[in-house]
Amino acid sequence: MSTNKLYQAVFDPRSIALIGASSDEKKNTSRPQRYLKRHGYTGKIIPVNPGREEVFGEKAYPDVTSIPGEVDHAFVMVPAKAVPAALKQCVDKKIPVVTVYSDGFAETGEAGRAKQLELNDIIRGSSTRLVGPNCIGLLSTQTHLALSVNAVLEKLDITPGGLAIVSQSGSMMGGLMSRGLGRGVGFSKLISVGNEADLGVGELAGLLVDDPHTQAILLFMETIRDAPHLAEAARRAYAVNKPVIVYKLGRSEVGQDLAASHTGAMAGADEAVDAFFKAHGMLRVDTLEALFELPALVQGRKPDKQHRVAAMTTTGGGAACVVDRIGTYGVDVVGPTDALVAALAQKNITISKSRITDLTLAGAKKEIYGGVLNALLASGHCDLVLAVAGSSAQFQPQIAVEPLVEADRRDKAIAVFLAPHAEASLKLLAQAGIAGFRTPESCADSIRAWKQWVPPVDIPRADAQKTAAAGVLLKTATGNQLNEQQACAVFGALGVPQAQTAVMADANAKVDMNYPVVAKILSPDIAHKTDAGGVVLNIGDAAQLKQAADRIFANVKVKHPQAKLNGILVQRMERGLAEVIVGFKHDPQVGPLVVIGVGGVLAEIYKDFAMRLAPVTTETALQMIEEVKGLAVIRGYRGMTRGDCKALAAAVAAFSQLAAFEDIAEAEINPLIVKKEGEGVVAVDGLIVRR
Repeated sequence: MSTNKLYQAVFDPRSIALIGASSDEKKNTSRPQRYLKRHGYTGKIIPVNPGREEVFGEKAYPDVTSIPGEVDHAFVMVPAKAVPAALKQCVDKKIPVVTVYSDGFAETGEAGRAKQLELNDIIRGSSTRLVGPNCIGLLSTQTHLALSVNAVLEKLDITPGGLAIVSQSGSMMGGLMSRGLGRGVGFSKLISVGNEADLGVGELAGLLVDDPHTQAILLFMETIRDAPHLAEAARRAYAVNKPVIVYKLGRSEVGQDLAASHTGAMAGADEAVDAFFKAHGMLRVDTLEALFELPALVQGRKPDKQHRVAAMTTTGGGAACVVDRIGTYGVDVVGPTDALVAALAQKNITISKSRITDLTLAGAKKEIYGGVLNALLASGHCDLVLAVAGSSAQFQPQIAVEPLVEADRRDKAIAVFLAPHAEASLKLLAQAGIAGFRTPESCADSIRAWKQWVPPVDIPRADAQKTAAAGVLLKTATGNQLNEQQACAVFGALGVPQAQTAVMADANAKVDMNYPVVAKILSPDIAHKTDAGGVVLNIGDAAQLKQAADRIFANVKVKHPQAKLNGILVQRMERGLAEVIVGFKHDPQVGPLVVIGVGGVLAEIYKDFAMRLAPVTTETALQMIEEVKGLAVIRGYRGMTRGDCKALAAAVAAFSQLAAFEDIAEAEINPLIVKKEGEGVVAVDGLIVRR
């Protein structure tokens, strides 16, 4: 089905079959027909109910097969056990889109998942697409399409506007609509996706990218079920200046459990989700208010290269509520320059060089507030102006609000926090397309999202020659988990420098290597060799090596009597400035990821790491190194000896090419030793686990 035809069938259907329609106004199944009429839908409404000849004045049909002519969209409201038969009739009639309101599928557990897979089997190979099941419906203001059972549509009129919402939570649709309308915003489209058996967030967001009535796409998410489609939609939206803003549950383990129990969603690490959103140019908010208040700050804009904020206020306490919070996000709040202070002085406006330009007394005049505002907007020393107004916003909007509306805002973002409850002033700001905020928390959250917003990242192609060499080694290795020697050989083929090694089959084997060396148990079954007594460091000669090997074999046989042993790995003793852990995994939601952090035995204690979608370029790897606080020791912190960050970045980029192998679940180098600048890096331990 073409994209245009899919869009028309979802959001602009000329005819709708309501399967399971009821004439009892007390029942949910009566709502879609009543709402369609109430909100002005002009297409053909076709009730389907074998027990009725008509429903609310419309001729009813006993089943889909009996309906004459074409049907663009079917809305299914029958019990779960009757859904497959109804869907089969829709497929036979070649109805392009079927929305299933009925619940009792994947959200209920294994038995429900099996029922949902049956729905997928029915539409497979057909021209019919499925929304849901467990889906509360959709709305399009341009076509007056109110195809939903949501009770909010009983009385609430939806204002047309530029915001579109795609929600994985049907129960939140009414809350999202009412909250948005309460903030003076209008909507183009709203759609609940339910369990996403077929059409999901990504494909529907893709339809909204091409919708001329949509200016920003808001996502209320519990999980990511189809990362490739969502990534494609987000990148296309970025290209046409339509920001994609996400409020996603799952920041905590409790949130992940709630999401999973609600729709049968599969949750993964929240850091992985953050990395996905960032890589594809999306913005993530932590407050529900910011979901509606942030769009005006970023619509029609691209991410700024710098993120310096100039703050001006008529209430010092009100400004501090925002500035203090954005400071915790690492946002740089800058004071005015000498030139700006001097230029304002020539206009008889006096300000200090404080990081917050406080106009508490002087700002009681429009010409002063407006003069400072326009000077900040024209200045090159900041990238966003935070304007905070006190009681004047409520009682004298001409002082602090009118200057904002009248200002030339084309080249710089403005965030406005009104400390008092000032709905009239907020409405003025909304009408002018200015981001106005009701709480300091949502204002700060939006500025944080603006700061962290970056263009979509170019994900590089794997080096075919190196991945081919690594693939040969992976094929020759047997078992689900590779031992250290095998894993490090794969990493070496990808371009990660390795320490000199040899293998002792038993304690009497001879090793030709320069001392000192390290001896480690070689086994695919022992991930934590130190805990097993399987590592001896700084061995000075052959006699000490034999003693170490005997001790390692004895320790391991006690701690891991069932482990498969491949011998003793002898490795040249390597030293450097720092130990780094480099990890790789296939996340169930977003796919391959690469992680770096402080390495060694304490890696799991220090939650100090950077994560990206894999593979990465060396430039991206350098950015990751900058983000890890513990790696300041190799970045020349306070005059310390600089480590070879370029070599580390190259190794991370090479390691990240494991993304080319679908069967690798996770891999790790811990540690990767970083030497002095110009001396390189060397991997001294490794692990690969297959899926």
